[in-house]
Amino acid sequence: MIRDALLDAMALLLPVECAGCGAPDRSLCARCLALLAGEPEPHELADGTRVVSCLDYGGPVRRALLALKEEGRTDVARALAVPLARAMAAASALGDPESGASRVETLVVPTSRTAFRRRGYDPVALLVRRAGATPARELVATRRAAQQKHLAVLDRASNRAGSLRARRPLAGRSFLVVDDVLTTGATLAEAVRAVRAGGGEVVAAATLAYTRKRVQHPDVHSLNVS
Repeated sequence: MIRDALLDAMALLLPVECAGCGAPDRSLCARCLALLAGEPEPHELADGTRVVSCLDYGGPVRRALLALKEEGRTDVARALAVPLARAMAAASALGDPESGASRVETLVVPTSRTAFRRRGYDPVALLVRRAGATPARELVATRRAAQQKHLAVLDRASNRAGSLRARRPLAGRSFLVVDDVLTTGATLAEAVRAVRAGGGEVVAAATLAYTRKRVQHPDVHSLNVS
C-alpha cells in the first residue's frame, strides 16, 4: 500500500498525459472520464455464476486499463475504481438474502508471481482497494499458466483448468469474485471452482470491463436486464 501511495504521488508531481487518449496534463481527460460512466451489465458463466461488468473493453477504456497494468500508471486507478465499484455493488445485490451469510468478502483473482514482480503491485487488488473494499487473497496458483491473451478462445479454459486452489479451508465464508476483464470467462470460472472446492460460497462475480465480441462464447452468456 505504501508503494501504491508513492506511485500515485509521483504521478501527480510529474507531467502526465491522458492514459486513454494521450491528451496532455491529465491522468484521464474529461472525454475519457465520461466513458467510465457505463451501467452495470449482467452476464452468466456456463456454471450459472452471475457476473456483472460495467464497461466495454475497447478504445480509451482498454488503453487506460493497460496503462495501469503495464505502464505503472497507478494514477488512473481511482477513476477506474468508480465503475468497478458500481459493478461490485450490482453483483453483490444478486446474492441470495436467505443464504445466511453474515458477510460477503471481496476475493480478487490472483496475478501471477512473474507479473507481480514485474509491476510491483496487483492491479485488481489496487482497484478493489480504491473501490473501498478490502481484497481477500485466498487463492494461489497451483501451476504456471500461459498468458490468456496469447491463446485462442477454445484453449483458454484448458489453460486455466486446475490452475488455482484455496490457501486454506473456506467453509462458512462467502465471496464476491473480482477480476479486471471478462473475456471468455475461463479465468473467473477457475477462480469460482477453486473457491467452491475449498468449501466456500460464491455469491457472484464482478469485473471492471467485458470484451463484447467474446462474451458470446459458449462459456459466457448474456442475461436479460429487467
